[in-house]
Amino acid sequence: MTPVDTVAGELGRGPAVVTPGERGATRIADRVIAKIASRAAREAVEPLPPDAAAPHATVVVHHDTARFRVHVELDYPGDLGERCARVRRRVTERVTDLVDLHVTEVVVQVERLHLAAALGAARGRTR
Repeated sequence: MTPVDTVAGELGRGPAVVTPGERGATRIADRVIAKIASRAAREAVEPLPPDAAAPHATVVVHHDTARFRVHVELDYPGDLGERCARVRRRVTERVTDLVDLHVTEVVVQVERLHLAAALGAARGRTR
């Protein structure tokens, strides 16, 4: 048997079974995790006010836990506490499902409130 035949014979056996401990690990970049959180926050606050910036997030990952700071712009009047709670829940759910990290904290920072156009027009205000 020649060396070429030996290699061909080994290739014909199929994939080798590798134990889980020897396979390695997948590392997801922190910026990708922050983008997942930003998208989740956007899903929680949609529809966005017409001139609002999209939500953005920052993350600190330590081992298997993550802490987030999410910046949002919301319309007003509205139940701000409920909307912030919705953002916290959605970010926690999506990050846990997609990245399998334990979320210990989600701080929602409201950057700007947008006055509802109908309310402003009813009071005779224009911007």
